[in-house]
Amino acid sequence: MRVLLSVAASLDGYIDDASAQRLLLSNTADFDRVDQIRAESDAILIGAQTLRTDNPRLLVNSAERRAARVSAGKPEHPVKVTVTDSGDLDPNLRFWHTGGDKLVYTSDAGAAKLADQLDGLAEVISLGERLALGALVADLSTRGIHRLMVEGGTGIHTGFLAADLVDEIRLAIAPILVGDPAAPRFVGPAEFPGGAGRRLHLVGVEQLGDVAVLNYLVSPDPQPGN
Repeated sequence: MRVLLSVAASLDGYIDDASAQRLLLSNTADFDRVDQIRAESDAILIGAQTLRTDNPRLLVNSAERRAARVSAGKPEHPVKVTVTDSGDLDPNLRFWHTGGDKLVYTSDAGAAKLADQLDGLAEVISLGERLALGALVADLSTRGIHRLMVEGGTGIHTGFLAADLVDEIRLAIAPILVGDPAAPRFVGPAEFPGGAGRRLHLVGVEQLGDVAVLNYLVSPDPQPGN
């Protein structure tokens, strides 16, 4: 399975500010680019914290792209996936009431909490006592998911990169400086494979108005200089 990590960040590495209202880092052209990636994906994954904070729908917005998916024998929208250790998910969130199939990956304790709460809204999958992202990716593969788009937030980005599960990163850089230590960043501290000696491969730079989109491939080889 190919895992693509999609994120928009400020010049100083923040993916939001600390206010109650979501900071819109992308512009119209960049939102359309993200919609295209969603349309090309089999599933879209978002962390529970981002789900609670942003209350997104996670849909393919373009009617033409939805129609193209159906013509290709795919469901109108990709499968929507979220991840939670605690099982603290509100059944009234928009995520559950739009689009097609939904999957929730959690621990044994989280599954016990969610069994009745999300009945009829999503399939709840327990990964055991501890939630391991590698096991999540393996399970998605058995379900026919070949292209997974990961949309955050910080903990999810960090976890996927630290577990070396990412094949590609699409990073949109907005001309904004946030500068608030209470605001969330693209990734948090972690032991990333290869450490600071591992250089990712820049394979594309695209300008969309005042936003620059950097496309990186993550090499399996953590040796410096390659």
